[in-house]
Formats: sequence, structure tokens, C-alpha cells
Amino acid sequence: MPGFFSLDCVAATDPDILADLNHPLTERPDDSVETVYARHTLEHVARLVELLGELHRVTKPGGTIEVVVQHFSNPYGYSDPTHVRFFGLYSFYYFAAAADQPRRKAPGFYAPFRFRVRSVRFNLMKESLAEKAFRAVLQPLANRSVGWLDWYERRLYRFLPVSDVRYELEPVKPAAAAVPRAA
Repeated sequence: MPGFFSLDCVAATDPDILADLNHPLTERPDDSVETVYARHTLEHVARLVELLGELHRVTKPGGTIEVVVQHFSNPYGYSDPTHVRFFGLYSFYYFAAAADQPRRKAPGFYAPFRFRVRSVRFNLMKESLAEKAFRAVLQPLANRSVGWLDWYERRLYRFLPVSDVRYELEPVKPAAAAVPRAA
């Protein structure tokens, strides 16, 4: 993407940074990245909690981490032997403070860092003509709020699977100490 550094563990893709996401991101200092975009990447990472800690570390306060991953109901997700995990509506709420979570709370004891989930959106599958028609009605309805997404994930995903989930996260960082001004 223009304006972004690419990062990959496969040299053949000619990334700007050759790195394995299962290891620390030593190429980037603390609070040095404004935006992180990870599309169909995190489902391949074995050490996800550690990677999320690194993304939290390198992203500037107020920065954005946009994540697109396959939803657990996507039947193609099970075909890829390199997928090590699946994601659902609440996956990133496990890393949010209780006050920043919807009605259904997720435990937050897996990591000391926190993210604010700015948004979550489902992209429903659209393989057949019928799926395209249902998607046109159901996708805007489901994406109205977390409550509607929860209802969809609990009740309808079996009939019309979710292709992928798009999360927008913001790292929650301690407030910077006030710097006294020189007189």
C-alpha cells in the first residue's frame, strides 16, 4: 500500500522489512507507527498475544491498527493448513478494558496492554446469487452495532457465513506526563 512499509517473512515477496511476526519487531522503535494494516495475516501467527503486544508498543498514541481476518464461519479458513487460529466478533475485546467492552464482557487477563475497539464489521460471504441477495439486506443490518453483530454471530452465521471481520483498534497508552514549561 502506498505510504506503508511492507513486512513479510518470505523474501520472495520483496518486503521492505523481512521479519517473522512470531518474533519482536526490532526494526521499529516505540510509538513510531501511525497506522498498521494487517489483512489476512493474524490467522497465520502462532504467537498472537506477543505480536499484539508488539503492535501496541510500536503504534503511536491515537494511532490505528486495522485488522482484517477470516471469520470462524468461513469454510475456506479450514482449508488453509497455515491458519493457526480463527476469529469472531469478540476476539479483540479480550484485550480491551471492561469499560470499553459491549454488554457481553470478555476476560482481560491475557495481557497487560489494552486496545480500544473502535469498530467491528462483518463482510458476509457472497458466492451464490441467493447469498448476494441476502447479503445486500443482512450485512447493513448486522453492521449497525455490536449488538446486531452479536445477534448475527449467534443466530445466522450458519445460514450465511461471514467471509471476514474488519476490526479497527486503537492502542490505549498511559497519558504522557506533563512537561513543565520553561519560564
